[in-house]
Parts: sequence; C-alpha cells; structure tokens
Amino acid sequence: MNTDAEAPGWLCAACGIALERGKVEIAYLGSAFPVELQRCPRCGIVYIPEELVLTRMAEAEKILEDK
Repeated sequence: MNTDAEAPGWLCAACGIALERGKVEIAYLGSAFPVELQRCPRCGIVYIPEELVLTRMAEAEKILEDK
C-alpha cells in the first residue's frame, strides 16, 4: 500500500528537514502499539496519514473503548 507518508518530499514543519520512516509508539487508553511511520529525525514529530487515522486507528480506538 502506498500512502501519502511514503511519498517523497515530506518535510518537518518545525525543522524543515526530510521525514524518515521509522518505528514510533502510538498510545491510546493505556495501550501502546509500535508502528512504522514517517517521522522527523531531529525533533521526532510524526506524520500520520489521514487514511490510517480514518481506518485502522479508528477501528483500534473502537475496540479499546468497547473493553
């Protein structure tokens, strides 16, 4: 799957340098999940594509909230 985050040219808004793919930890309601996303190698800001937020992350939130 080719998401916006995998497209070349994304720059960190704070640092102005190119984002790099790397492991980040996403936490919600006390649960943490390791995910590979585009992130700034200097400040650590993470880019989360809208498609991921609206699909897989929304499903995970619903599952955790229903527990």
